[in-house]
Amino acid sequence: MSETRPPGLGEFRLLVSGPEHPGLSAAVSGALAEQGADVVRFDQLTPAAPAPADHAGPTSYLRAAFRVEEPGTGVPLVEQALHELLDGKGMTWTISDASAPKRMIILASRSDHCLLELLWRHRRGELAAEIPLVISNHRDVQAGVEFFGIPFVHVPSGGEDKSASEAEILELVRGRADLVVLARYMQVLSEDFLRAIGAPVINIHHSFLPAFVGAGPYRKAWERGVKLIGATAHYVTPELDAGPIIEQDVARVDHTYGPKDLQKRGAYVERAVLSRAVQAHLEDRVVSRDGRTVVFE
Repeated sequence: MSETRPPGLGEFRLLVSGPEHPGLSAAVSGALAEQGADVVRFDQLTPAAPAPADHAGPTSYLRAAFRVEEPGTGVPLVEQALHELLDGKGMTWTISDASAPKRMIILASRSDHCLLELLWRHRRGELAAEIPLVISNHRDVQAGVEFFGIPFVHVPSGGEDKSASEAEILELVRGRADLVVLARYMQVLSEDFLRAIGAPVINIHHSFLPAFVGAGPYRKAWERGVKLIGATAHYVTPELDAGPIIEQDVARVDHTYGPKDLQKRGAYVERAVLSRAVQAHLEDRVVSRDGRTVVFE
């Protein structure tokens, strides 16, 4: 999804989440209008289902795409109005510039299907991002990356102790990425690394989480005799394969499939799921709060 911007206008996206407040959408749209912003898209969700036991009440999620004629003065006025409106209500909100592509660094290993899908979609203009480089702990994907004209850096994983390789990756990534994507990067990232990287990290897991967490999910699925296999794209947190889910999909299989057949079938699902999740994040359509996400169309 994208909102077409006429020449001379700055386009921005607002994401809001927090406790439900009656009249929130009207108040936010009114605050934008009062500061001269032209709202071109407005979406809100307040789930009707009961809140979890550990939550005080329902959570509202809101996304607005708006334009201002003079961003240098108009956006600060919008921000001030939102501070006054939302900060005392326990709301979390961000504004991003839709005209500035996010910087996306990709980490990969030997498997190239998810990586090449992202690079192909990027070349076609489907992913509004800059890709400063691709980092891999193996050289298997180097030729494919360089074919797309993207710089490639090889950083070996370094055996059991990953601290040296993580430190090298941090030096390459820090300050150069608004998003890091693990395109089948088959390494578990440490909590220290995730805290220091300074950007959200999206991973693709080759199962329909929360089923078959960790390594070898296709073999685990085969051992259970599943009739559906899937893939899950999620934000990375210190807990393995437990971060907020962005996108999922499945494919039907049957008793004739062995573990390798499941893996081949699943590769199609993995690359589609990851690319959709990345696109949603780049277009500021994902609102994450309390371990769950809402993804606006």
